[in-house]
Amino acid sequence: MTLLTSSSLFGAFIPGLDSLFSTQGIMVMLLGAYAVAMWMFLTSAPKVYTVMVSDMELARQLYEGELELPVADVPLHYYYNYEQSLGTAAIDPLYASPAVSRSTIGAANTSDGLWYKLKKNSQLHVISGASLGEKNRQRHVCFDRDCLEQILLRIQMRGMKYKILREKPLNFLVKDYAGNVVEMAEVSN
Repeated sequence: MTLLTSSSLFGAFIPGLDSLFSTQGIMVMLLGAYAVAMWMFLTSAPKVYTVMVSDMELARQLYEGELELPVADVPLHYYYNYEQSLGTAAIDPLYASPAVSRSTIGAANTSDGLWYKLKKNSQLHVISGASLGEKNRQRHVCFDRDCLEQILLRIQMRGMKYKILREKPLNFLVKDYAGNVVEMAEVSN
């Protein structure tokens, strides 16, 4: 009677176990684990809406003070310059040429600016870069209609005065409690 080694014993019961624990098998398992970890990280990351404003201090007063949005931490993927790899300076999207697409307009210093929690898993990133609107009105521009609709809903809940100028793309005026008129504009591609 011969003694069976542990590897041949396991190999007899579970076919392919030897190849699973080979160097190549271990590398495949590590890559699979990495893919699962990245998927979990990216799906749990908050959706970030970016709004470009013409006056950061007025934006702070509006979003923190009057709309009472809670201040949020910078999402982890922004610490690694995720969007800075787009490599463009801040451009006012209302004056960008049609050749400049949404993906090419990035925010310089993306971790800079103001960060607010908009909903459970979405954040508002406020950056400078928008020019003044007509009549030297403060202006906030955004590519995402969903973001502006959420801001408009919050304005309505707070009882602030507003006027919708256009539905598509969404464009409305809001008057803060200090009497400043802010234009909110959706930029569509």
